[in-house]
Amino acid sequence: MSTQHVDVLIIGAGVSGIGLACHLSRNCPEKSLAILERRADMGGTWDLFKYPGIRSDSDMFTFGYNFKPWINPQTLADGPSIKNYVREAAAEHGVEDKIHFNRKVVSSNWSTTEGRWTVKVQSEDGGKEETWTCNFLLGCTGYYNYDQGYRPEFPGEDDFKGEVIHPQHWPEDLDYKGKKVVVIGSGATAVTLIPAMADDTAHITMLQRSPTYVFSLPAIDPISSGLQKRLPEKLAYKANRTRNINFQRFIYQLSQKQPQLMRRFILKSARKQLGKDVDIRHFSPRYNPWDQRMCVVPDGDLFNVLRDGKASIVTDHIERFTENGILLKSGKELEADIIVSATGLSVQMMGGSELNVDGRPVDISDRLTYKSVMVEGVPNYAVIFGYINASWTLKVDIAADYICRLINHMDEKGYDKVVPDSQGAEKSEDTVFGALSSGYVQRAANSMPRQGLSGPWRVSQNYVRDVPMLRFAPIEDEHLRFDDAKPAKNGGLVQQIGSSFKTALGLT
Repeated sequence: MSTQHVDVLIIGAGVSGIGLACHLSRNCPEKSLAILERRADMGGTWDLFKYPGIRSDSDMFTFGYNFKPWINPQTLADGPSIKNYVREAAAEHGVEDKIHFNRKVVSSNWSTTEGRWTVKVQSEDGGKEETWTCNFLLGCTGYYNYDQGYRPEFPGEDDFKGEVIHPQHWPEDLDYKGKKVVVIGSGATAVTLIPAMADDTAHITMLQRSPTYVFSLPAIDPISSGLQKRLPEKLAYKANRTRNINFQRFIYQLSQKQPQLMRRFILKSARKQLGKDVDIRHFSPRYNPWDQRMCVVPDGDLFNVLRDGKASIVTDHIERFTENGILLKSGKELEADIIVSATGLSVQMMGGSELNVDGRPVDISDRLTYKSVMVEGVPNYAVIFGYINASWTLKVDIAADYICRLINHMDEKGYDKVVPDSQGAEKSEDTVFGALSSGYVQRAANSMPRQGLSGPWRVSQNYVRDVPMLRFAPIEDEHLRFDDAKPAKNGGLVQQIGSSFKTALGLT
């Protein structure tokens, strides 16, 4: 069994892991770094999902990294474009050769005696075991199970003569041309699949148990495109990013403060695009806007195929599957050759691996998160949680900034270990995902880290509020315990001054 050591070990080579690695290469270049990735390629979500039309549900000016301009005019980018963007970022920052593919992390154990993490790894392509050790361990595995999506069992499935598939494991050879397709679901995956498949199917139906808010955005935003044409690349990206961050925040806050006003606006927009033959009740949820994540469609593509009759939408409950399709509670039967169960994700923390401190398992669902980055009682460990009410990557960038600041601060002060101490801070009922009522959030309530009622233990889901906390607030406070202080390393102060000077000149 081979053993390798690095200063910083990242688990996961998706959007979060590659982004964090790029930040570390920029701001902590003296640190040795490695990334363990279970899959055979980088990209995470954008390497896993292969279903028709796969795309982002956040605009790319905020979903992109803050250090790498998104220059494609697409507002909501397709999956292959996003994966290529991540690959380019990795290549530009020398991260590609630090990724070790086909490595499944089995367990991670912090040893106080040794002052480091020991990570047990199993090779996915041959079963060979490895041991890695590191000073700092960073979890970038996302929040869902890559092996299995959420797939409820439906009565009578064995009677159905057609194919039943889940979008997370889309068959590459699936032929749906001229077939009757039913897509079960009303989330981002379903609203993507319907317009992407409509032109090739005999007919496609979106079957939902309850409606979701669906909002249309321009596929190419004329203002953003105009700025890209008239301004230097980096300046245009910064302007578009700032504009869209503020717009996202405005929509979310308006939804919280004036939910009925926002509801009327969304439904009026949908009604206009659907035309008179599609019942707006299919897009009228019982909950308020942003009580669940909102679905966004480019140029109203979902509304267009429904209006043109290429697709239909049904709001009903499933009684059972039949030989020829699905029997609904209303008594209606939907005929189908293929049924797509776009029923959501199965939430899983740390990629399913074990986390231990001095041999004792850590129940992460019983721990608070410090500044939404570190975990109560777990030394030299951070985990990336993106935003649920804005682009995931906005949080990746500022969390990475904080982690780099923390590591450099520890070097300067001669600290070997840092551990968040909640000092008995009171837990709230919410997880790090807040009070969002989406099904996958509710199902994961017993497996996600908690948040506190106040201070750095409370998750704000507010980028504007998080920026000063993570980028500029002092590193040391009463909630962090630093141990094993040593004399500052030679050049620590010089390095800090040099880093600040580069930042001031815009060289980083």
